[in-house]
Amino acid sequence: MTLNPTGTQYSISHGRYGAVVTEVGATLRSLTLDGEEVLWTFAADEAPSGSMGRQLLPWPNRIRDGRYTFDGAQYQLPITEVPRTTALHGLNEGVAWQLVSHTDDEVVLTSRYYPQRGWNAVLEATIGHRVGEDGLTVTVEVTNVGATRAPYGYGAHPYLKADVATAELSLPFAKELLVDPERLLPIEVADVTPEHDFRSARPVGDTEFDTALTGADGAWELSVTTGGRTVTLWADESLPWGQVFTHPDRVALAVEPMTCGPDAFNEGPTHDGLIVLEPGQGSRSVWGFRVS
Repeated sequence: MTLNPTGTQYSISHGRYGAVVTEVGATLRSLTLDGEEVLWTFAADEAPSGSMGRQLLPWPNRIRDGRYTFDGAQYQLPITEVPRTTALHGLNEGVAWQLVSHTDDEVVLTSRYYPQRGWNAVLEATIGHRVGEDGLTVTVEVTNVGATRAPYGYGAHPYLKADVATAELSLPFAKELLVDPERLLPIEVADVTPEHDFRSARPVGDTEFDTALTGADGAWELSVTTGGRTVTLWADESLPWGQVFTHPDRVALAVEPMTCGPDAFNEGPTHDGLIVLEPGQGSRSVWGFRVS
């Protein structure tokens, strides 16, 4: 028997919407409206690249040098982004998730993260993807099922298929994380720069993003209009950060809801976004897509 690189493919549908979630990583591989693909993505028999659709936990984005201190102990994570010497996007790459339930319109998967190099807690994560008349809803529930406190952050990394040069973008964010240009690590949270201020919708043009943004004041929405359709990403108040990334070939935009900014495990301008889970304590985040 030959297996897909991302394992079992769980298809769900309702009305005009369809989606596919993979066993490996609980990855959102496909989202369609009337059969037309919304995501920049990969085929069932391919491995993803560029963090396509990844669930980012127990931290999103970068940890400087892969090092952090928590409850008086120092930890060293494997360096997974070698050019910038960082630990990137958590521990979920290549992890096979277990099926909890699968109906016509919803799939729920679960996984556990046990102590390993640079990580000393036990977290249980459950992620549900549901499609309905209102689009796709992703519900993420994480519980500390171990005996020690745990640092925690979550993000997701979907790409939207778009002609970036002509796509019209609307962002709700009033603040931007300024970073050093070489390693993209935090310097300070400041007012959004004119280059990245899209609170009034406008074409992306030649603007480049690899940018963490915040300051939306609660639940938020962003939208991308391209090819005659508008895709709206929405996120609840547990996800006060959004990362936007323009693909170098200008064929896609990554739009990433996050509970915290880059390097939140370390002291600095994003550290106040770190979630600390006591034993038995949980965290819940909800986000999704609408297409019109």
